[in-house]
Amino acid sequence: MMNGAIRNTIINGLQVNKTYIILAFLGLLLLPILPASSQLNSSYNQLLHGAIVRGDTSKAELSLVFTGDEFADGGFYIDSVLRTQGIKASFFLTGKFYRNPDFKELIENLRENGHYLGAHSDQHLLYCSWEDRDSLLVSKNLFSDDMQDNYRIMADFGIKKKDAMFFLPPYEWYNDSIAKWTTGMGLQLINHTHGTLSHADYTTPGSANYRSSDVIYRSILAYENSNPAGLSLIHISEPTRLRLKSRFPSSG
Repeated sequence: MMNGAIRNTIINGLQVNKTYIILAFLGLLLLPILPASSQLNSSYNQLLHGAIVRGDTSKAELSLVFTGDEFADGGFYIDSVLRTQGIKASFFLTGKFYRNPDFKELIENLRENGHYLGAHSDQHLLYCSWEDRDSLLVSKNLFSDDMQDNYRIMADFGIKKKDAMFFLPPYEWYNDSIAKWTTGMGLQLINHTHGTLSHADYTTPGSANYRSSDVIYRSILAYENSNPAGLSLIHISEPTRLRLKSRFPSSG
């Protein structure tokens, strides 16, 4: 059961018209747009390695999930676009992000504007090997201490653990042990829904893994046609801001 603070961020029945919003990196299709926390209070949640990766597919709802660690270049612009379009989102930030004095105003703005703020690991740890997901790179104690540090700095912004029960792992990479340890701390592990390229917004021209704005946008549209109810992950960084700027030149 979600608490009142989280429920207050839900937008009920919002329908987004694709003719005036073409926002590839926020996934604003012909769906109600919700913060991640609002879509996950359901017995129909789909799990992957113990983490919720999709809500109730009988409902055409999309949740916007932003992550942040060392960079926040696109933060104010993203906040401006969300505010202009009347949309709430979820921001999962590391302890390093919360401690950075340069990001303090942005965090306070996001909180004031009603967005969900959660944890993303204090030090953005890599929990398990890229080559072997079952091979842990952290101990349970390190995991627990790191998480507690993340929530401790969040408390400085008035964010209580009971109001931020959903946790998105660093690198969006984890295994069943991490999911179990998360549950043991009274939290719920979540991750983005696989199938689109929304998470490739951080790539830049010239890089080997670069994905253009149109390629990302088309991947979201194609996935939406057959896979409703998802968590679309975006990064709160400069490449994202530039992509948004090209779509919303008059916002902010």
